[in-house]
Amino acid sequence: MQKKKFLDIAKDVIEIETNSLKKLRSCIGKSYEKIIKTILNCKNGKVIISGVGKSGIIARKWSATFSSTGTPSFFLDASDASHGDMGQITSDDILILISLSGESDELKNIIQYASRNKNIKLIGITSKKNSILYKNANVNFLLPSVKEAGPGSFVPTSSTTVQVALGDAIAITCMSYKKFGKLDFKKFHPGGSLSIKLKTVEDLMFIKGKIPFVNENLKMKIALKNIEKKGLGALVIRDRYNNTKGILTDGDLKRLSNVKSDFKNLEIKKVMKKKPISVDKDMLVAQALSIMNDKKITSLCVHQNNKKNKTIGFIHIHSILNANIT
Repeated sequence: MQKKKFLDIAKDVIEIETNSLKKLRSCIGKSYEKIIKTILNCKNGKVIISGVGKSGIIARKWSATFSSTGTPSFFLDASDASHGDMGQITSDDILILISLSGESDELKNIIQYASRNKNIKLIGITSKKNSILYKNANVNFLLPSVKEAGPGSFVPTSSTTVQVALGDAIAITCMSYKKFGKLDFKKFHPGGSLSIKLKTVEDLMFIKGKIPFVNENLKMKIALKNIEKKGLGALVIRDRYNNTKGILTDGDLKRLSNVKSDFKNLEIKKVMKKKPISVDKDMLVAQALSIMNDKKITSLCVHQNNKKNKTIGFIHIHSILNANIT
């Protein structure tokens, strides 16, 4: 088989699946709205998702995406459900069943169980309007009839792509409505590279007790001892009302020593940098690092609620680099 043939097959598969997604897009309407409202109105229960075969694999993916975006969810194995795991489904839960045919034997027992409990809302995701699943569900979504990619159109490709996309759409819609943001997402992803990217200044900053605070009236000869003692290469200068007035770094001291031989007898407020750059505690660390690079500085004061004159933290570039954020 020629190389050009490989590329033609790949492009053909992608085109067919793209067309299937366009069909799905045209199906987004009132039934989709009902699904979203049903999930959002679930205050005391969970979202339980099940399917068989490829649909079961996709159901797992739906559940994982839901859980990570603020909608509590878990996957229920359809086969295990008939052997005791049905007890995981409780009143006020929402049950989402995914099945192209809507007739899978493994799902029938789950459908019957849900039908006997009026407090369980059953959402049916299927492509067959006359199926058992469609007829018994409280809320339905009819998947579009799509052409499968590949010779003979029998390998589940386009149909599974549509199912995955629908789950993503539901999860993101619920996430947006709940105003579930980056900081919420980070809480559910404490490990891995994603967590590193979502770290905020608050995660790495030095807090009260470790912030290198000194009073603005302090003599420089004492300030020198403090900057060495704190070991952060900088001092945050405050007035008697604890308002941040300036900052002094190792670099400032080196430049100062070259121009003023008697600077040690001066008050620190005479030589400090006024109005130091301060960032919000919720800023992403990567953004704080960008500011340091742009300004050619190695540390930042940290504030909250736009109160830039009230320093609550101090972040140094070493802490950022040690966290493998570049």
